[in-house]
Amino acid sequence: MTSLRFTARIEINGINPFVPVDAEQAARMREGWRKPMPVCVQVNGAPAEPWRINMMPRGDGGFFLYLHGEVREAAGVGVGDTVEVSVAFDEAYRGGPAHPMPDAFADGLKRDEAAAQAWNALTPSLQKEALRRFDSVKSAEAKARNIEAALAVLGGATGRFMARDWKDGVVV
Repeated sequence: MTSLRFTARIEINGINPFVPVDAEQAARMREGWRKPMPVCVQVNGAPAEPWRINMMPRGDGGFFLYLHGEVREAAGVGVGDTVEVSVAFDEAYRGGPAHPMPDAFADGLKRDEAAAQAWNALTPSLQKEALRRFDSVKSAEAKARNIEAALAVLGGATGRFMARDWKDGVVV
């Protein structure tokens, strides 16, 4: 497993705490990598089990290593603190949807060609988010309402789904 150990100051991007990973450091982990990079991270040796996350590309070969609240809490650190970071490429990471597609949603996509085309045009992260949402609802009624809302906006209706405004099958 390719890993790095370095000292950095926790900075903030909007509301998101991060440590910068420069292009040279990123290249030592994976030369030429330009998409989100799956890694396991510890800050000051915490948490005990390294946290799995994707480092996000900055556009200059470097990455933002955003630090989840649980990681910062486990390490007892905050924005402005200088920390020791251990980060390793996550060889076990496998992309693709983490949650199964509900049969009712799959059937709805088969019945509505426009919704199916809009679904296929969504970014993988939005597809994952929708499937995660379907999986997280507790009742069958809530799942049915969410599936109905998704099919409606993907089919071209104006509305809201996943805290986003939709029109003509796309997020506006």
